[in-house]
Amino acid sequence: MPVRRAALLLCAAACLPLSAQAQGKADWPTRPIRLIVGYASGSSPDVQARLLAEPLTKALGQPVVVENKGGASGNIGADAVAKASDGHTIGVIGNGPLTSSKFLYSKLPYDPVKDLAPLAMIGSAPLVLVAPKSMAANAEAYFKALKTGAQGNYGSVGTGSGGHLGVELIKEAMGLNLQHVPYNGGPAVVNALMGDQVQMALLPASTVMPLVQSGKLAALAVSSSKRSPLAPGVPAMPEIGAGNVDIEVWNAVMAPASMPAEHRAKLAAALEKILHAPDIRSKLLAQGWRIDDTSAASLARRIENDARIYGKLITQKNIRLE
Repeated sequence: MPVRRAALLLCAAACLPLSAQAQGKADWPTRPIRLIVGYASGSSPDVQARLLAEPLTKALGQPVVVENKGGASGNIGADAVAKASDGHTIGVIGNGPLTSSKFLYSKLPYDPVKDLAPLAMIGSAPLVLVAPKSMAANAEAYFKALKTGAQGNYGSVGTGSGGHLGVELIKEAMGLNLQHVPYNGGPAVVNALMGDQVQMALLPASTVMPLVQSGKLAALAVSSSKRSPLAPGVPAMPEIGAGNVDIEVWNAVMAPASMPAEHRAKLAAALEKILHAPDIRSKLLAQGWRIDDTSAASLARRIENDARIYGKLITQKNIRLE
């Protein structure tokens, strides 16, 4: 009898650590989640992060605290997420740091594939190729002139930006003679368009469609292979002879690759449910974002595909940032 009792006690003692470990996994997170945004307060990624923070707090049972770490076109924030080792840090990261930065910079402090893991796509949006309002009636003639010797200028918010790389893809597809003029931010590009200092630019639909609708700018095309409800009445790329150029800006939630897989899975499931909630979808749509497949697997494919497109272009054009 004493031997049997001792065996039972030994078994119970052996089982306790396993039970506690399982309970620890089930209870994660055990402290507040830090949600890093690699951009300034008030930017689109910041607005999206704050929109997600409250429902994610309810889903996880721990506060989700948004922390801005702007700079270097989002790369500082992405690096902070990649290097986080506390098991409770994630981030909202734009497409640039995940797809084009590794080709633009000779020394990127993180590897977007090895050091970061996808959780959810938040939303994507096409860019709109816009021009001064005087071009609204003669865009076709202008495109023809750019193919046959005339030279034009196009503006962007900076070298390596989506607007820069997107127009370079359009140039290649259509054979246009366009020179790049980088500016410091979207408002400066819009002012240059209105002052006829540049003849076109590729900018977010949410920024330019109000100006198009008020007659201050002309919309030439939306940067996708089919028309977009975010740019009503604007032709798609194939309609202007640019083939299947399909360039969008998008933001995603990422985790450090070092975070345990079961914790990433819990976050991904919570985020997918939140992003498909009608109130969240309507708010994102009102901000100019389309919500399609938000899954981690779809996001991983998107990162791979966009990196391939941008990488080829950046290498061919020898576009570099330091």
